[in-house]
Amino acid sequence: MRIRSSKGLLIFAMALALGTAGCAAGAGGGTSRPAGATSTRIVRAELEPLGQLSALRAVERLRPNWLRSRSGIDTPVLYVDGSRRGNTSDLANLMASEIQQIEYMSASDATNRFGTGHAGGAILVQSLR
Repeated sequence: MRIRSSKGLLIFAMALALGTAGCAAGAGGGTSRPAGATSTRIVRAELEPLGQLSALRAVERLRPNWLRSRSGIDTPVLYVDGSRRGNTSDLANLMASEIQQIEYMSASDATNRFGTGHAGGAILVQSLR
């Protein structure tokens, strides 16, 4: 009887150890991003492998939720090096190889920074120059 309970305890301990190790290994949430990259920021290290793509295609691959309209109508306003350039479709005119970083701002943050007219948020592009 004692052997059987020790065996059960050993199996339980091993399962617990494996489960804990699995949770620790998956702590990153399944996505590993380079230093400085977040859910609202794409950094150069992410863009380098996509150098031949437009910035629009790069964002579609890396952070597609940025391009989804929040209200069904409004899309993010595009800023390149601090200047307003239109909307997300204008990202097609930029190459990923020319970009240092791309950042998404929520509608409230963009409105606080730039004023009204940012119901879809803003996408800020910092070029390499």
